[in-house]
Amino acid sequence: MSRGRAREFKCEVVSETVSIRLRRLSGFGRPQGYFVQCDQLDCQYVEENKPPCPLQVEMFADEIKAADEARRARSA
Repeated sequence: MSRGRAREFKCEVVSETVSIRLRRLSGFGRPQGYFVQCDQLDCQYVEENKPPCPLQVEMFADEIKAADEARRARSA
């Protein structure tokens, strides 16, 4: 799900505005689902949507719902 647009987000961890994007997890040995990716590669919490990182998949609930509905429509 890399087609989604990036959003700006004021991150208190790095004390600046960052770009975030919803990604779909897939691949061998990885659980499927979604992940919020941040453009701050130097952040110690990059690749982890766990506290104290403020990024949560729920921030993209509308996009996830739309993607799931589109996927169901294609398979019907």
